Amino acid sequence: MAGRTRTTKKLAQRIKLDYFKTLHCIPRWRRILSAALTAAGLVWLGWHAVSGNPKPYDAGPVGHSHAMFSQKCGTCHVSGWFRRVATDQACLACHDGPKHHDEQTFAPACWDCHVEHRGALRLASTSTEACTQCHANLAAKDKNSPPKFAANIGGFDGGHPEFAAVRQGHADDPGTVAFNHLKHLKKELRGPHGTVELKCVDCHRPAGANEPLPFGQAQIAPGHRHGEPESCSSSAPPVTGTAPTTLVPASFSPTPFTVPGRAYMAPINYEAHCLACHPLQFDKRIPEPAPHKEPKCVYDFMDGKLREHIAAHPRDIQILDEPDKRLPPRPVPPAPRNDKEWVAQKLANAQILMWRKACKECHTLNWPQGESLPVVAKAAIPVRWLQHANFDHQAHQMVTCTSCHSKTEKSEKTSDVLLPGIQVCRQCHHSGSEAAEARCFECHTYHDWRKENRVNGKFTVPQLIK
Repeated sequence: MAGRTRTTKKLAQRIKLDYFKTLHCIPRWRRILSAALTAAGLVWLGWHAVSGNPKPYDAGPVGHSHAMFSQKCGTCHVSGWFRRVATDQACLACHDGPKHHDEQTFAPACWDCHVEHRGALRLASTSTEACTQCHANLAAKDKNSPPKFAANIGGFDGGHPEFAAVRQGHADDPGTVAFNHLKHLKKELRGPHGTVELKCVDCHRPAGANEPLPFGQAQIAPGHRHGEPESCSSSAPPVTGTAPTTLVPASFSPTPFTVPGRAYMAPINYEAHCLACHPLQFDKRIPEPAPHKEPKCVYDFMDGKLREHIAAHPRDIQILDEPDKRLPPRPVPPAPRNDKEWVAQKLANAQILMWRKACKECHTLNWPQGESLPVVAKAAIPVRWLQHANFDHQAHQMVTCTSCHSKTEKSEKTSDVLLPGIQVCRQCHHSGSEAAEARCFECHTYHDWRKENRVNGKFTVPQLIK
């Protein structure tokens, strides 16, 4: 075997030791293109900066409500290369943001809660942290006066207290109108035109709902009824129409209130919901029932109707009536000698029927000393149970009423509070991607809109569209 003619040292001499200093084709073009594209990008950004086009510098698309400002960054941002929202005044120029509470220790900036440049998301959809930064460890300005609300709320899933309306010690309905849900939900209940089977939606309707009440007798803005004093003319609320709807509370108070939109249930009203099945019929000769008003109005109405009747039918003075089975047994009065005595007897019977039976079935009547007419206790039916939270029945219409109000079908007392507790809501509203919204904004509003101030616009139409 022949020996090796070249040594390892000689073979190594063929390798160029500065090979790494030589640029080959691919590395060379990579460096050229990197430099060229970087320079092109800087020129492109510089061109837009000089021309005043802010689009390349956008942090993201703005919300729909601010779309007209998407090309006018200076409307909200201060001028300069690194722009941020100047002050709350940029927001307050178009929106009034009344503060939360007088006792709050600090007020966050608008953009701390309402984060822009996130696309079509609602700016009102604030994060839970925006609320818990205070409410997880709530404090008040006055160190000697503790907060009026729960001081440690970390979110709806945990730390949130039970709803005040159903909390221990607050579980009585303040309403004074006697009502038995169990009795009204029975099958084959006697109705105005035969037997009926009532459902929750037959009485409980969102404000502004247009569907007619199946068993009610709605009276929309009725005029003065013949025989009724002008001061007592009926004013039943509208039960149809669009929001906002002004409604009269289910009591004898004439003061109206406003229910916003279709989120809340319209209050129960006698003329709209009860009259068809429970008419205040006070005399078989007079088909028109007494009005659902103060006792003085009821008395004047019955007196006027009886006088009208006997004036038109004078022979009725000689007719002796059969004892009314609805009245308690009492001595038979002597036959009336004239229309005045006839009216007095029939009016006395009508008052016993009204005050001792008809009105007493639902209302609490008090008899002041020396007064001939009773005083009816205010109905005091709550219109809105959750005073510090918002709830939308319209958004929950896919759920059966008894799924949430599970105690209704067995309730026999007016004092029963039939609202669901927080655990019922947590079945759907909890954290996770496959759950209903459970952030604070879904039920609570930060700003106290009762203190809202008028905003005077500062923009002209050309400023918005150019």
